[in-house]
Order: sequence, then structure tokens, then C-alpha cells
Amino acid sequence: MSRRDRKPLNKSRTSGDRPKRAQPLRNRKPGGYVQGDRPPAHRQGGKPARIAEPRREKPSHVAAEPKQANAELPLPTKVQTVVVTGDENNMRVDRFLEARFPGLSFSHIQRIVRKGELRVNGKRADSKDRLEEGQSVRIPPLRLDAPKGTGPLSEAATKTLQALKDMTLFEDADVLVLNKPAGLAVQGGSGITRNVDSMLEVMRDAKGQKPRLVHRLDRETSGCLLIAKTRFAATALTGSFRSRSARKIYWALVAGVPKPKQGRISTYLAKEESEEDSIMRIAKHGEEGASHAVTYYAVVETSAQKLAWVSLKPVTGRTHQLRAHMAHIDHAIIGDPKYFNKENWDLPGGLQNRLHLLARRLVIPHPRGGVIDVSAPLPPHMLQSWNLLGLEADRFDPIENAPEE
Repeated sequence: MSRRDRKPLNKSRTSGDRPKRAQPLRNRKPGGYVQGDRPPAHRQGGKPARIAEPRREKPSHVAAEPKQANAELPLPTKVQTVVVTGDENNMRVDRFLEARFPGLSFSHIQRIVRKGELRVNGKRADSKDRLEEGQSVRIPPLRLDAPKGTGPLSEAATKTLQALKDMTLFEDADVLVLNKPAGLAVQGGSGITRNVDSMLEVMRDAKGQKPRLVHRLDRETSGCLLIAKTRFAATALTGSFRSRSARKIYWALVAGVPKPKQGRISTYLAKEESEEDSIMRIAKHGEEGASHAVTYYAVVETSAQKLAWVSLKPVTGRTHQLRAHMAHIDHAIIGDPKYFNKENWDLPGGLQNRLHLLARRLVIPHPRGGVIDVSAPLPPHMLQSWNLLGLEADRFDPIENAPEE
């Protein structure tokens, strides 16, 4: 089952429709505005103020009194059995473990699953299997990776630390937001030698705690990537994603111009496996493995009716959701090797055949109070395309007026 609503984005809403902890996007500055700063004003009698490119300085946030240390739950030292809750229904096994025990490393999760030490209803499970409410999960004794010494970093580790600093859009004692470049994987896998998760090893603190991923981006997608520096922050930020109080805005360059220029895409998505690859396909309601996915889109600017700069706001967070949804409405993202399905279509001269998708903006409640609002600049290949096509990167983004659900 799939449907594409043709409703405008400026749907009237009441204040009670918004999440309690999140503020309207239009009242925030990009590049690190935090609740408590003075919001940008709209121009008198004209268009709303344009979104400026993010500034590199790190803004301060309004912080509440620190929580007590007991907010960080210890890892289990013996076998235990837990029951999957309603909030955890349809969650992947690896993400279930990350949400329950933010202190676990990705490699540790993969190891206990691979060895069959984790059981679901008494049976072995794969890290990508989906859990169902009421299932019983046997969890073996867990441990944090051994703390590393506090001696000087090696030359390679020093370079890695500098690379992370160069990517940093926002950082404080609890939270780190990176501007992940296109081509850098978030986690390890077959054929991947360098990834963000392994790079974070150089940031272990004196207690051995390593910053941990809160969400993920596809390897070729650039932009805002959220990292928790403490277990307390990981629990709070993961909860914000689960409750959908975290809001994400993406920019993409797509083939053709979507009509209407603002709308809502609602489908069910399911993974289709093959020997060489796997993709997300449009599925029917009730189909095994299918999950509901909702995306709002808005055309920001066009180029000769052949290309469109589109702003995207995913309500749900399914794998490849934006890429699959834009292909579904016949406006696939330029440079997408998996979902670009337009026949006899030539890439305009000068544009690189790389995925034109940017995780542009992230707005999320800070674990200790206030709001983090961070924007990432266009990556080099997209900036080149914007310049060649004459697109204005500081143009007002109409997706700000999209509903939250």
C-alpha cells in the first residue's frame, strides 16, 4: 500500500500538536542556535529571513543542573532475560542493545550475536532481526571495552583526533555533532577499513568511556551526525529519536520537478535482499517485514525544469527512506547508485555522479536542558553543483513549515 498526499505544508496546527520539548523550527538559527538565544526575526513586510550558512564557532547551550551519576545504569555482569516493550517493537536487535546498554561498543554487540550468546525466545538471532513486543531476550554478561592508558597519543591517533575536530559542528561535555563527509562510513563492515565508530576510539575518557553513535547516515550521505559522549547523554538522545522529538532536515538534488511542489509521501517499506545487494522497496500494509514510512518534501528551487533542489523532512527513520521515497515518486536523487531508475537520462555537464543528499540540519533537545540546533554546509560535490546550476544556498527553506507528524 502506498499513497502520496497532495496537501500543502502550511497546514494549520494548534500549539498542542507539537512535542512539548521541541520548539518551532522557524524560530531557530542554523549553525548551533540553542534555546535561550534570541530567535532570528523575519524581515518587515517581506520574505522570511534566509537561512545563513552555519558558523564554525561552537555555541554555548543553556544547561540545567547536572543529573546524578546514577542516571547511567551499569552493564549486567551475569546472564539476564528481558522482555521487549511496546516502545521497542520492530527495533533491530543491535539497536535494541544499544538503546538498553549505551556503554556497549558496536564490535561487542556483533560478537555476542555472532557467537549465539544472545537468544530471542530461546533461538539464535541476527543483529538485523526485528524484535516484537513481548518477546523474551536472553542477554549474556556484558562489559565495556578495557580503558586505554592516559599516555600520549600515537601519531596516527593524533591525526584521527584532528580529523574529528575538523568535522565538529558542535561539542560540549555530553554531545558531539559531526559534519560527516560523503564516502566515510559510519560503522565497520565488509571492505570498510575506516569509519566514524572506530575513529571515536581516540576519544575514550579516563574511565574508558568511548563516545557512541546515536543514529546513522548512509556512507555516501554527508552532514549532521549525532554522537553521545556519555552514557547518560546516549540514553536521553536515543529516547528523543524514539519519541520523534528529534527533527531532521535533508537537502537533495533530484531529477525533474516534483508536482505538487510541496507534499507528503506515505508508504510501507520492506527490505529486498539479493546475492549482490539489498534495497528498500515499496511494500503493502501488513506485509511481513514492512514498516510505515512518512516523508514531507518541498521544492526550494529549480534549474530549467530538469533538476530540483528539494528539502526533505522524514517523520520516520527507515533505512534508505528518503532515497526510496524520491525514486517512488519518479524524482530520484542525483547520483544514487541504488535507486536512480530514470531511463535515457543524462547527467548535466559538470555535475559529479555522486549522491546529492545532505543531512542539512538537526534539532534535538539537549540531555541537560535547552535545544541543540546545528546545520551542515553543502559538501564539495554538492556545492559545485549548486554553483554550476546557479542555486542560492541561502534561500529560505519552506520545509520549516511542514507538520511534525
